[in-house]
Amino acid sequence: MALDLNDYIASYKDFPEKGIMFRDISPLLEDGQAYKQATDEIVNYARERKVDMVVGPEARGFIVGCPVAYDLGIGFAPARKKGKLPGKTVKASYGLEYGESSLYLHEGAVKPGQRVLVTDDLLATGGTISATIELVEDLGGIVVGTAFLIELADLHGRDKIKGYDMLSLMKY
Repeated sequence: MALDLNDYIASYKDFPEKGIMFRDISPLLEDGQAYKQATDEIVNYARERKVDMVVGPEARGFIVGCPVAYDLGIGFAPARKKGKLPGKTVKASYGLEYGESSLYLHEGAVKPGQRVLVTDDLLATGGTISATIELVEDLGGIVVGTAFLIELADLHGRDKIKGYDMLSLMKY
């Protein structure tokens, strides 16, 4: 019998600041059966899309994407923050509430024509994921899907990645 993954998400009011409801995936990760079920659902989604590579942004995108890539026997490429990747990289910037941030991917991490799944723990405003998609496409990859444990529907991140197939295991 399938677990209700919502039972493995903790909610913290006013964290990290007043007015924010923080959705914490830690209980899901701490429970082997729940983590496996969530990973298996994303693996099945990736299999249907014939994914060649998984890319996830720092750092929780690694937690979601790495076990998916492992299960599929394919590679995982980390989209990192400034100063975290040596060698030649491509860069994509995205807006934050106050300012801007950037993500970087090794130049050869994604090969032209590779079918890529972009993963993260949470889709909120969509800035991080749209920057990750931009990096993949700058390298010639084809984003065939995006997958998230949680989607915060009221923040409309889905609007930023219109035109891309999406799986969200839970919506708040």
